[in-house]
Amino acid sequence: MSGGSYYVPETSKWPILGSLALGAMMLGSGVMLVHGAVGMPVMLIGLFGILTVMGFWFRDVIKESRGGLYDDQMDRSFRWGMAWFIFSEVMFFAAFFGALFYVRTFALPWLDGEGAKGVASLLWPDFTASWPLLNPPDSSIAGPTDTFSPWHLPLVNTLILVSSSITLTVAHEALKEGLRATARNWLAGTVLLGLCFITIQGVEYYEAYAHYGITLEAGIYGATFFMLTGFHGLHVIIGTIILAVMLARVLQGHFTGEDHFGFEAAAWYWHFVDVVWIGLFLFVYVF
Repeated sequence: MSGGSYYVPETSKWPILGSLALGAMMLGSGVMLVHGAVGMPVMLIGLFGILTVMGFWFRDVIKESRGGLYDDQMDRSFRWGMAWFIFSEVMFFAAFFGALFYVRTFALPWLDGEGAKGVASLLWPDFTASWPLLNPPDSSIAGPTDTFSPWHLPLVNTLILVSSSITLTVAHEALKEGLRATARNWLAGTVLLGLCFITIQGVEYYEAYAHYGITLEAGIYGATFFMLTGFHGLHVIIGTIILAVMLARVLQGHFTGEDHFGFEAAAWYWHFVDVVWIGLFLFVYVF
């Protein structure tokens, strides 16, 4: 582009369609939590809608980029936009980590008679605070029968995600050096590691429901476990899809060593997801 002009994209229908699809998915998910399989069709329709919108939106942005419509100002806009998006994600997970911290540090000791608000122990005088909370204070709620050892599947998934950050970094450095084959191979390995993580997480969820009694109804432990690991798993799925798109673009020769912010933004997102998992591993599984 010339004259320092700024590209203004055409009016897009994808944001509103994406919002509607996301709303449908969340509505269906909420109905499923209350009424079981009744909400599954709506949830699946919403999920399909989100994936469809992502595909068409990616297509449009790629066409604009390949068409030479973006300049340095647009590059700065993309970078700031991605940085603020990741910041919003940090705040999103901080809220759930904060809830976990509040329950473990304040609420449970209060219910056990400790601290300035220990009068709360009058609600359930026989309750003894412990974490993981296998015996909720309300006897009508069944807690989990057991918890996961952090040194089995959780540790494997930790090693997988840490390794995926390394392979992605190698791919990124190779791309900057113009080593397209190396970038392709290491990026493909990153996508494969992401798929492995998702698979193992699915196995862990099956084990949680089938053998450990860890469900969303299993008291505060089950609720915080699935809210934290579930939303993180969703981010891993999204990140894997994005990296797969980046892999397809690398195969088509879309990036250069100097112009590859799409790849770089995907890398930022993936590294953020990896850091969140380290926090989950430590504070959900280990401590």
